[in-house]
Amino acid sequence: MPASSLTADTPLRVGSHVLQSRLIVGTGKYASYEQMAEALELSGADCITVAVRRERLTDRSGRNILDFIDPQRYLLLPNTAGCFTAEDAVRVARLGREILSGLGNPGADWVKLEVLADTKTLLPDPVASIEATAQLVADGFQVLCYTSDDPIAARRLKEAGATSVMPAGSPIGSGQGILNPNNIRICLEYLKQDDPDYPVIVDAGVGTASDVSQAFELGVDGVLLNSAIAHARDPLGMSRAMRAATEAGRLAYLSGRIPRKLYATASSPEEGTITPLKPR
Repeated sequence: MPASSLTADTPLRVGSHVLQSRLIVGTGKYASYEQMAEALELSGADCITVAVRRERLTDRSGRNILDFIDPQRYLLLPNTAGCFTAEDAVRVARLGREILSGLGNPGADWVKLEVLADTKTLLPDPVASIEATAQLVADGFQVLCYTSDDPIAARRLKEAGATSVMPAGSPIGSGQGILNPNNIRICLEYLKQDDPDYPVIVDAGVGTASDVSQAFELGVDGVLLNSAIAHARDPLGMSRAMRAATEAGRLAYLSGRIPRKLYATASSPEEGTITPLKPR
């Protein structure tokens, strides 16, 4: 069934890149590279993110993850997962650019920036994230920056030049979903008030399809996830669920939900042309 003119969607533009799917999927934590490749295909994503630290590119058998990813099929988004200082994140981002440039993938000019504060919470270091963003922007990168759901930190990252700010729904890998939807709403307000097309992507914490749908219904432009699929009991089935949730949540947002009301409202009209039944 074709979408109406009111709900017809457009592809997601993030800097110079255009994504047909608004779901971005990670490549880590799968039982095997073969399972990862099938899950990625089922998710419908055309952009996937890859950790580029050297020790993460191969498995225990020495197989390279890039041998299981078609660089012509997917736009690769290198990330700086595992970095705890601005200096380390900048170094890893540059390494990712070199790797993808060698593959001829157009994703060489952007990076998903993560600068973590500690190993227990995996929460972002707001000061180091802003510092690394500014350095990478000056170095020619389009920076998609992972951050908390703090609206002030989100605004500072945009001011530092981030191409996209990516507030977390909840801590990385926690599966807790969107813990503070009001903060996400404020982030959207602050980031889009001067540019309605500025891309805001929820990154981290979603655990199931309803979390993805909720994120889109709040008005975010995209969702990035990894553990929710890779650690599911059936990763392939969850990939399909996440794809459907992306489409449903986005369409619901574009369609506009009804207002929440304190009291009931009859769904049937009070007046009509129905003739009362006559007694026999």
